Amino acid sequence: MIFNFTDNTAVVTGGGQGIGRAIAEALLKAGARVWLAESDAEAGSETCAELAPLGPIELVVTDISNPDAVNSLRQRVAVGGGLDLLVNNAAIMVRKPIEELTPKEWHQVLDVNLTGPFLCSRAFVPLLRTRRGCIVNIASTRALMSEPHTESYSASKGGLVALTHSLALSLGPEIRVNCISPGWIDATPLAKRSHSHSAPLSVRDHTQHPAGRVGRPDDIAAMVLYLASDEASFITGENIVIDGGMTRKMIYAEEG
Repeated sequence: MIFNFTDNTAVVTGGGQGIGRAIAEALLKAGARVWLAESDAEAGSETCAELAPLGPIELVVTDISNPDAVNSLRQRVAVGGGLDLLVNNAAIMVRKPIEELTPKEWHQVLDVNLTGPFLCSRAFVPLLRTRRGCIVNIASTRALMSEPHTESYSASKGGLVALTHSLALSLGPEIRVNCISPGWIDATPLAKRSHSHSAPLSVRDHTQHPAGRVGRPDDIAAMVLYLASDEASFITGENIVIDGGMTRKMIYAEEG
């Protein structure tokens, strides 16, 4: 399916690396103007320089957990008129045993991963209404299942799923709000250059997925474009899991 977002404007938070960068690239290729809200100036600058040949993209170094920074971002975007799409993608993780997880670290994760999308959604609602735009939140399958020592991240993503259906009811029908929960996505190729080195994926990494492979950032970007398109005009309040079937897989310990 070919999407046309010519004359559309999108804001992508955390768009400097990984899934966010793939989303920004896909939107540019579809004709959109992209505002990149990124806390990492190095990653944001690299991405803007590399994607600029595809279309209009502008970096705003932004801490989405800071209300003043979000309001400043909104003012920048508002100069250009309305907004068609907000992608709340930015997130951080602190992974450690709960006995070692400090209240400060807990709040930091929730501030970025949950309060940030709330602040951005609240700030951009007036601009989205003028275009009957939409919001796409990027959560995680950790909202539904967990690994050890991911309490703050899992809680934040579970909250984001709930925020999604709440916003869908509050903002509809003018604004549609949906959520995507990625599973294992290999975002290493889209990391900033100083952090782009990691061990290669193994055959086992791929074959343990019912789909036969680990996910790629463009798997998520493709769904963002669909949810933002007119073809998805009857979809709102949903959490769409994209994980190669892993959350449907029953796993039992094998006898030795």
